[in-house]
Amino acid sequence: MNTDLSRTFKLVTLWLVLGAAVFVGVQWWLHRAQQARFQAGGEAIEIRRGPDGQYHWPGRINGRAVDFLVDTGATGTAVSAALAAELGLEVIGSVRSQTAGGVVSGQAVRADVELRGGVSVARLRVVALPGLSDNPLLGMDVLGRLHWSQRDGVLRIEAGAAGAAGDKLAP
Repeated sequence: MNTDLSRTFKLVTLWLVLGAAVFVGVQWWLHRAQQARFQAGGEAIEIRRGPDGQYHWPGRINGRAVDFLVDTGATGTAVSAALAAELGLEVIGSVRSQTAGGVVSGQAVRADVELRGGVSVARLRVVALPGLSDNPLLGMDVLGRLHWSQRDGVLRIEAGAAGAAGDKLAP
């Protein structure tokens, strides 16, 4: 009986170690894949389209790490209402917004947005919408201030982009 328990314990331990090794390996692979999709050099930032067909731009909202989805069809930057509440973003009004799913009501909030590669906008007006995914949408209110092009699955943001007073938009 004691040998059966010892053998079972060894098998369970082996499977747990193998499972942990596979988990760590997959996490490492995902991290390397994300790094390969984003490159910031002296002349430009290049973002390669992800496996989901979207451009992901790592950044921060009020210091919290987020993964922005670049949305050239969005007028403004948007976050989920849950994330806005969690971050305690300053509410400056209410809004009605036209989305792919129809008209929704939300709040206009202020946020400090920092994007990897040196692009940042202080006190940006952002729309907080209920039901929005965990990934904030980076809209044309930021992208329109940058010099960018899209070609062959690569979004390229050129250095020296002009910005509004007080905003640091040049990568």
